[in-house]
Amino acid sequence: MKAFDLVQARTVQEAAGLLPVDPADKSAMLLAGGQDLLTELKEHLAEPDRLVNLKGIPGLDAMTWEADGTLVIGAMVTVQDLEEHTRVRETLTALHEAAASVGSPQIRSVGTVGGNLNQRPRCWYFRSEEAHCLKKGGTHCYAAVGKNRYNAILGGFPSYIVHPSDLATALVALEAEVTLVSPSGERTLKLDDYFTLPREGSYQRETVRLPNEVMTSVRVPAPPAGMRSTFLKMQERESYDWALSAVALCLWMDGSRISDARLVLGGVAPKPWRCASTEALLQGRSPTTEATARAAGADALKDARALSDNGYKIPLTQGLLRRALQKLGA
Repeated sequence: MKAFDLVQARTVQEAAGLLPVDPADKSAMLLAGGQDLLTELKEHLAEPDRLVNLKGIPGLDAMTWEADGTLVIGAMVTVQDLEEHTRVRETLTALHEAAASVGSPQIRSVGTVGGNLNQRPRCWYFRSEEAHCLKKGGTHCYAAVGKNRYNAILGGFPSYIVHPSDLATALVALEAEVTLVSPSGERTLKLDDYFTLPREGSYQRETVRLPNEVMTSVRVPAPPAGMRSTFLKMQERESYDWALSAVALCLWMDGSRISDARLVLGGVAPKPWRCASTEALLQGRSPTTEATARAAGADALKDARALSDNGYKIPLTQGLLRRALQKLGA
């Protein structure tokens, strides 16, 4: 690991001022919980001269509820805080379930919401310092023709990474927003617009966050009356593992029929994958019938393009969606 200076920022503005403006300048990086960043440092995927520590900045570790029921989550709130919060469990079930699925109890106690949303891809070519892949400035995505069991089946070209954040999948389904602060001011945008596909911008980043911006909070709007939500995830190990596939589903019911829906897939695309056409298809249908599950599964994965070793993700994701519909329709 390359030696670096550790700087304790006292305010968000100070932290932002210590970051580079030029995207090509990697001399300084933010440190939150450190669960992903320290791995990058040990594997020489990142070699900054300076780490700017966000821990201790007032307000970043706070979680508050506004009068209308909106939840504001500071970027330094731990994943464990979300998992254990009673009101989150009772009103934002998908978020609670996503938090509970992250890593292990030890990781959840240290890992932060901001860090989880901004973690880097887990593709083994990207994580290998010997592989100069497209994500690291190379000319090829080796997963396209190499080992790709865990890679994208949706939206992948030209880089077939998948976004590893479970929280992101649930939060996009819950229509969350993020606030970013830089020396020039503050901006807020929908989380769905925060993440990018490889073909939409630089291959070397996964979000629209500027180099000198600090994510300060996530806002989750008050759940509309009657909303039911769930997050389901399939992984190879019971803990300390990322999703092979995940489904975040929100439903509103009119009697035994779906009046509205929001569906986001995780573990199958370079960003949380919103299925707008499937949401429209579900309206007016019964969530518990096999016909609904088949139609929704076919529509949600209609654009899927499997690589040589990850075709299993298509039926797997369809099965998770069936389970989610049955769970919320029961």
